[in-house]
Amino acid sequence: MSEPRLKIALTKGRVETQVLPLLEQAGVDCSLVRHKQRRLIFDSTTQPYEFILAKGPDVTTFLERGAADIGIVGSDILVEHQSTQYELLDLGVGQCQFVLASTAAFDPQAPQRKIIGTKYPLITKRYFDRLGQDVEIIKIEGSVELAPLTGLADAIVDITETGTTIRENHLQIYDYLQPVSTRLVVNRLALKQHQTAIFSLVDQLAAVVNANAEKEVSQL
Repeated sequence: MSEPRLKIALTKGRVETQVLPLLEQAGVDCSLVRHKQRRLIFDSTTQPYEFILAKGPDVTTFLERGAADIGIVGSDILVEHQSTQYELLDLGVGQCQFVLASTAAFDPQAPQRKIIGTKYPLITKRYFDRLGQDVEIIKIEGSVELAPLTGLADAIVDITETGTTIRENHLQIYDYLQPVSTRLVVNRLALKQHQTAIFSLVDQLAAVVNANAEKEVSQL
C-alpha cells in the first residue's frame, strides 16, 4: 500500500521563510518550494507531500474545506478566524505579541467610549470584553499605526515582534494581550484518514523544534 500524499498549506512570506529550514531539518525535501519562481503549488516527486503556498487566512480556509490536510499558519490567524481544526504543534518561530498601543496622550483608563483600530476585530473585542469596556472597533487592512496618528482611532491593537515599528511611529505600548507563534494545524478528517503519516511528520518536526530550543538555551 502506497503512502498517502499529504497536502500542506504553508503561509507564504515570512512564515514560509522561517518554516522551510525546520521542514528540511526534519528530512523534508523543500527544493521545489525554494525555487518556486511564480508557482504556488509544488507536488514533490521524491516524497509524499504537496505544498500549497497561500496567505494566512486562506490557509485556514483550505483546512476548513478539506483542500489541505495540514496547515502551517500563525496563531493570530487561527484565533481570529476561529479555526476548528486540530492544532498539533507550536513550531517555535514567528514569535511576536499582540499589544495595545497609541500616542502619549492616550489614557486607557479614560471613561469615554474608545475607538480602536485593528486588523483583528475578534481578538480586540475579546480583550476589551475581558476588561469590561465597550469600544468601537474599526477594521483596518493596511498600516494600523496610522489610525491614532491621524485621529481615526484612539488606539490600536496590533502584532509586534520587537516594538520597533511602534516606536518609529511615535507610539507607545500600553498593554500586552497574548503571544503569537506559528502553528501546525491538521484537518480533522485528514487526521482520521492519514494518522500514521501525519503523526510521523509531526514527530519529526517536534524533535527539530525541541533540539533547536535546547540549542538556544545552551547558548544563553
